[in-house]
Amino acid sequence: MPDTAPLRAQLFALFDRLEIKTTTHEHEAVFTVAESQHVKESIPGGHTKNLFLKDKKGRLFLVVALGSAEIDLKRLHETIGASGRLSFGSGELLEEVWGVKPGSVTPFGAIADPDRRVTVVLDAAMMEHEVLNYHPLENTATTSIGRDDLVTFLTATGHAPVIVRAST
Repeated sequence: MPDTAPLRAQLFALFDRLEIKTTTHEHEAVFTVAESQHVKESIPGGHTKNLFLKDKKGRLFLVVALGSAEIDLKRLHETIGASGRLSFGSGELLEEVWGVKPGSVTPFGAIADPDRRVTVVLDAAMMEHEVLNYHPLENTATTSIGRDDLVTFLTATGHAPVIVRAST
């Protein structure tokens, strides 16, 4: 497993430079939305899931939505401008491009993608929440961030997000 500590330090340093206030809650490792249910109960804000996807031409997308959102992968390509149907990117590709392992996927991985290979798609329903929660590059913690600050962070990394209704 890669050591994400240096990258996590870079992430929080960038938050500081951008004057983004966050709160991080350390907890045991959680790998799925279902496993994290008990963790979420004590952390206010919108809790999320992140789908690392690729289209027929190999373009990469990170679709970020509320954990309870239903996303129709058969039709999502039409909404986000992908070429043909979407499939999940491999764990190896995720680690190479986004700097995290499966189970730790987060929009904060944008800090590890200086080549801007991934298009970040934020679900409009998720963006209705003032505070959102994501792993800080590892699934042993959850970081709360304001929705506007999330957009500021993504834009600062060169990943200005596409905000669309991705869920049904």
